[in-house]
Amino acid sequence: MSRDLLKLVLGPLLGLFIVCLGNGFVSSLTALRLDAAGVSDTMIGIVSSSYFVGLALGAMFSDRLIARIGHIRAYSSFASLTAVTFLLQGLVFDPWAWFVFRLINGWAIVGIFLVVESWLLLAGDSRMRGRLLAVYMIALYGSGMLGQLQLGIIDGWGAMAPFMVAGMLGSLSVLPVVILPRVSPETGAIEPLTPRDLLRVTPSGVLGCFGSGVAIAAIYTLLPIYLQRVGMDVAEVGQLMACTILGAMVLQYPVGRWSDRQNRQVVLLVLSLACAVLALAILWLPDARWLLAALLFLLGGGVFAIYPVAVSHSADRAASDELVRLIQGLLLVNSVGAALSPLVIAPVMNRVGAQGLFWSFLVLNLLLACVFLWRRSTSPAPLPAAPFEPVVQVSPIGAEFRVSEAMVQASLDREQQEEDASRADDAPRA
Repeated sequence: MSRDLLKLVLGPLLGLFIVCLGNGFVSSLTALRLDAAGVSDTMIGIVSSSYFVGLALGAMFSDRLIARIGHIRAYSSFASLTAVTFLLQGLVFDPWAWFVFRLINGWAIVGIFLVVESWLLLAGDSRMRGRLLAVYMIALYGSGMLGQLQLGIIDGWGAMAPFMVAGMLGSLSVLPVVILPRVSPETGAIEPLTPRDLLRVTPSGVLGCFGSGVAIAAIYTLLPIYLQRVGMDVAEVGQLMACTILGAMVLQYPVGRWSDRQNRQVVLLVLSLACAVLALAILWLPDARWLLAALLFLLGGGVFAIYPVAVSHSADRAASDELVRLIQGLLLVNSVGAALSPLVIAPVMNRVGAQGLFWSFLVLNLLLACVFLWRRSTSPAPLPAAPFEPVVQVSPIGAEFRVSEAMVQASLDREQQEEDASRADDAPRA
């Protein structure tokens, strides 16, 4: 990456890293505080779900605001609003008030993602997008992991301290964006494929992305509750959450490269079965911290890898002019799954105890495995058309990051092969 390009993207990437440091541990702390106060699992699910509802709403509508007021002012507005919601959570403890704060927070956070992604898209040409996406993923996952590791330390400073720290980080994240060299990117219209079109192109991809959204949201919002209820303090919860996110960060790329050499339906089937086995192992194996950390590392890698492999599998089937809209649509499907996840799984935990989280993981992944097995028997997947592209669940603007030149060319080549085969079938026989 050239020095000039680094100067252009350093501001938004630093801003993203700083604000996500606070957002990472507040997500866990929200569930932990509600649980410690004796709030019902159903209510915790409602509050947790509101964040993902805000993400989905912001992904659909925030691009219009950014286009109207510009990226610098939009980022400053979203970051300030994020800081305010963090501080309000520290000042007011009421589950329904937190429902509102988390809803607004999700809308503001995805606005930040929209700004940063479109900024990076304009800063680099198509040849640089792979490197920019790699740096972007490091900033996003790295900040989340570091935020979780600091959770115990910051929580020890007092009841309000974590929310104050997160609020300060949200405010400070504006500085790199407004001080460092910048560009003025343009935001394209977000017009994802409709659910009907998505199902026509890739039923496996739609169900994989939906199931992945359910599982990932449960990890962020309900896994901290499970860890707290099995006897861990806040610092240990943060450490094991960091292990899970590290697994997601480290294992996504090797799993993706494996999917380049294998039928991706088979990869999705193996991933879902592996996640089911890991969930069962956590339920049945002895309670040892090191063992749980290893299992959560692997589970994080498996759960977070299902989404990018499902997206790559869908891209293998899509027309070249549908790729961006396809990935945007799959992201929104993933967001719907994330929004529903706490509402569905929290009542299960309320009925059967903390272990209900992993019983839910077990059932979810077995259902996904059955779907992938059925689709493989009825509609075998094509060979991988283009190299795997890593994916993070952020905003529809970032869909353009995933559509590499290799992916487009592979889609065009496949369309040409299908057209040639069709002409050969229609040609008169000698």
